[in-house]
Amino acid sequence: MADVKTAAKSQHQAGKPKNASNFMVNLIIIVVCLAIAHLVFHIFFGAAANFKDAEKHVPANGLGTMYLGGWVVPILMSTALILVAFIVERALTIIKAKGKVNGAEFVRKVQYHLANKNIDAALAECDKQSGSVGNVMRAGLVRYRDMINNHDIDTDQKVLSIQKEIEEATALELPMLEKNLVFLSSIASVATLFGLFGTVLGMIRSFAAMATAGSPDAAALAAGISEALINTALGIGTSAIAIIAYNFFTTIIDGITYAIDESGFTLTQSFAANYK
Repeated sequence: MADVKTAAKSQHQAGKPKNASNFMVNLIIIVVCLAIAHLVFHIFFGAAANFKDAEKHVPANGLGTMYLGGWVVPILMSTALILVAFIVERALTIIKAKGKVNGAEFVRKVQYHLANKNIDAALAECDKQSGSVGNVMRAGLVRYRDMINNHDIDTDQKVLSIQKEIEEATALELPMLEKNLVFLSSIASVATLFGLFGTVLGMIRSFAAMATAGSPDAAALAAGISEALINTALGIGTSAIAIIAYNFFTTIIDGITYAIDESGFTLTQSFAANYK
C-alpha cells in the first residue's frame, strides 16, 4: 500500500515538469510541420516546371494548380501535417493503453481469481494485461490485499479505502488517454475556417478579374477560382479526417474507461462479498 501511494505521489509531483515537457514537444511538432509545409509549397509546388509560362498563371500540372491556391495553402498543408502527427501519437498511446488483453476478458479472469481468493493470480493477470485497466486494477488489488489483513477498521471502511485507491489510480490514467485530443477537435474546426477564408480570398480575386475594364483577365479569373476551390478542398478534407480520428479515439477511450469502472466495481463487490 505504501509503495502504491509513493508511486502515485511521485507521479503527481512530476506532473508540472511533464506538462512543460509535453508543451515543448507539441510546440516543436507544430513549428516543424509549418516549416515543412512552407518549404514544400514554395520549392516543389512553385517550381517553374509546374507552369506553362514564366508568370506562373497557367499551371502545367496538379502541383502548379495547388500553388495557385495562394498563401493559405501552406497553412492548410501544415494543419494537415500536424493532424497526421497527432493521429500517430494518439494511436501509439491508446494502443499501449488498451493493453495486451481485452478489457472485458481481463475483468472476467480477475473475477474468477478473486472468487477463489487468489490475489497473486489476479495480480499476475494485471501484469499480462499491461494497459490502463491493468494498472488501475493492480493498484486496487494491492490495497485489496492490504485490507484483508487490516483488522482495525470495519468492512465498509475497507471497501471505501479500496474504492479511493481505484479513483486515484484512474485519475492518473485518464489524462494520459485524453491528452492531445484537443488538437484533433481544434483542427476539425480551424481547418474548415482556413479553407473558407482561402475560398473568400479566391472569390475576391475572381470578381476583381471580372470587373476589369474591357474583356476580363481570363488568367486572373482562373487563378482566383483555383485558389477558392483548392482551399475549400484542403480545408474540408483535413477537417473530415480530424473529425473521424477524434470520434474513433474517443470511442476507444470510452471503452477503456468503461473497463476501468467495471474493474473498480468488481474489486469492491468482491471484497464486500468475500470478507464481510
